[in-house]
Amino acid sequence: MKIVHASWWQRTLALTRPYTIAYRSISEVELFFVRLADADGKVGLGSASPAQAVTGETPAACGQALAQGVALLEQADIRHLGRLTRLLSRELAAAPAAQAALDMALHDLFARRLGIPLTDFLGRCHDDLPTSITIGIKPAAETLAEAGEYLRRGFTHLKVKLGHDFEEDQDRLIRLRQKVGRSIRIRVDANQGYSLAQTKRFGATLRDLDIEFVEQPLPQAAVAEMRTLPDDLRALVAADESLLSPADAMALAAKPAACGIFNIKLMKCGGITPALEIGVVAAAAGLDLMWGCMDESVISISAALHAACACPATRYLDLDGSLDLAEDAARGGFILRDGRLHITDAPGLGVDLLAPQS
Repeated sequence: MKIVHASWWQRTLALTRPYTIAYRSISEVELFFVRLADADGKVGLGSASPAQAVTGETPAACGQALAQGVALLEQADIRHLGRLTRLLSRELAAAPAAQAALDMALHDLFARRLGIPLTDFLGRCHDDLPTSITIGIKPAAETLAEAGEYLRRGFTHLKVKLGHDFEEDQDRLIRLRQKVGRSIRIRVDANQGYSLAQTKRFGATLRDLDIEFVEQPLPQAAVAEMRTLPDDLRALVAADESLLSPADAMALAAKPAACGIFNIKLMKCGGITPALEIGVVAAAAGLDLMWGCMDESVISISAALHAACACPATRYLDLDGSLDLAEDAARGGFILRDGRLHITDAPGLGVDLLAPQS
C-alpha cells in the first residue's frame, strides 16, 4: 500500500469577481495541487492556497515545501496515516498551506482505499450545512445588488467584509438588513480593521441588526484586548487571524475565553489533522466552530467540508472559495443546493481532476 508517485504543480487562476477586503484587493489567486498515487492505482488529491498576509507563507515558500513534502511521501505506506501527517507537521511547520495540501491528499487516498467518504472515516456528525457567500468591501448600492444576486441563487447566509470605514460599514449593514429582511442571516468580517473602541460600539450593531457574529475585528495579536470585551459581545466574536494552530486554540480558550467562535481554515492550521485538534479544543471549551477558506480549489473546500461534518462543535460554514474561481483544476466534492453544502457518496473527498496535471 505504498505511495509510488507523488507530484505537485502550480496554477494562476482568475476570479470571477475581483473583491476588496480590509487590507488588499484580489483579482487572481496562486493555487498549488498535489497528487498521490499508490501501487493499486488509487489517487489522493490536495490543494494549497498560501495566505501570505496571515501566515507569511509566500507562493515560493509553498512550492519549496511541497517539493520537500512529496519527496518525504514517495514510497511511504498509506496505512501509516497518523505517522505521515505528524511527519508533515514537524517538517513543514513554516508552510501550513503546503502541509494542508499534502495532509488532505493523504486523507483522500486513505479513504478512497476504504471506499467511503472521508467524513465517514473521521466520524460523521453532519450530513449537510448552509454556507455563507461573501460580499467584499464596496459601496452600499453594489452591496445590495450583489446580495440580491446571491438570494436569487438560493443562498440564505451572507457574509459582508468590513473594516475600511466604520461609519460606512454601519450604513451598508443598515441598508442591507432593510433590503433582505430578518429571515436572511448576515455575518460580518472586519479583517482586523477595528479599534477596541469601535469593536465595543459595534456590539450595538450586532444586536440591533441581528448580525450573527463578527470575525476578527481586532488585530491578530490583540488577544488580551479581546478578553476585555463585554461577555455578550465576546461570545459573538470569531477568532480568525489570531487562530493559526491548536496551540493558539488552547490559548484563546483559556478562561475567560477571548472569543466564542473559532474560524478554522485548513490553509492556516496545516490541514485536516490539526483542524480536528482545534475542533476538540472547541468542543471541550464549549465554543462554536466556523469553517472558513481562502480563494481555493474545490479540492480543499471539500476537505474542509468533510472535516467540518466530522466535528460536533461545527455550527457555521463559510466555504464559498471555489465559487469565486473562473476555472478550477478539479470537479465534484460536494453538491450545492439552496445555499447548503451536501457531501456526496463518492469515496475520499469525491473530487477528480479535470485534466492531466500540468
